Amino acid sequence: MLHFLPAWLVGSISMLLLTLNVIFWVIILLFFSFAKFLLPLAPVTRRLDGILLWIAENWIAGNCAWMKLTQNTTWDVRGIDDLNYRGWYLVVSNHQSWADIFVLQKIMNRRIPLLKFFLKRELIWVPLIGLAWWALDFPFLRRHSIEYLQKHPEQKGKDFETTRNACKQFTRIPTSVMNFLEGTRFTPTKHQAQNPPYQHLLKPKAGGMALALSVLGNKFHCLLNVTIVYPEGIPTFWSFLCGKLRKVIVHVNTREIPPQFLNGDYEGDKEFQNMFQQWVRDLWQEKDELIADLLNVTRS
Repeated sequence: MLHFLPAWLVGSISMLLLTLNVIFWVIILLFFSFAKFLLPLAPVTRRLDGILLWIAENWIAGNCAWMKLTQNTTWDVRGIDDLNYRGWYLVVSNHQSWADIFVLQKIMNRRIPLLKFFLKRELIWVPLIGLAWWALDFPFLRRHSIEYLQKHPEQKGKDFETTRNACKQFTRIPTSVMNFLEGTRFTPTKHQAQNPPYQHLLKPKAGGMALALSVLGNKFHCLLNVTIVYPEGIPTFWSFLCGKLRKVIVHVNTREIPPQFLNGDYEGDKEFQNMFQQWVRDLWQEKDELIADLLNVTRS
């Protein structure tokens, strides 16, 4: 509706509305999360979990409202008609921009349970939002480099244990565990440095996904393999706020998780680890080919 305004003004309005929406809902969220902290009783916790999720869904709905007001985006979304709000889902996606999170939340909100992202531990210090993610039981991971682990071998496996403990909290109510398998946003520089066997993707990391399956494997209904494509180029966060996201394609592929991967020992069983990594690489190869096809269709 406001896309006729200068881009800088649209961006400023979007940032203001985004900030106000965060402040309003996060203050309410922290109030109930503090109550949950003070009253760690199972019946109370279950009730407060439901309230916290309701708040989070309304927070997302608020973001969708200002996006509708400031964006003139064509949405081409496929594969979301038969999703179950009461189900458990493992969700994976490619990652190119901060806009990805808003795109995923817009198309998935109230279609499946709230997306719980694996986050870098440093993000807990993001003002207000970091506390909100903590209150909503998002798992924060501290990823150590190979060089660090060589100097501090006692830290090996700590990431996996953190992930395992976080995933155990998801057994109480239906949850969607979301993982950007590449671990970082795609850029040409990162792509060149990695030299992956994919044209449009970075190399996937399978450890977090495997651990989620080892803890919640029997609960997950299926895997949602999400592919996000920006036909007119990957938007920066500011260009997204300025309403310059003209078209986005989201392809959601629902597929069964192979039974042999539901409760395997990714850390201790090398054969299982190799099989799981090959499955993930095959998923990524299919995704890379799909992105190429979707881009070719939109450019033709």
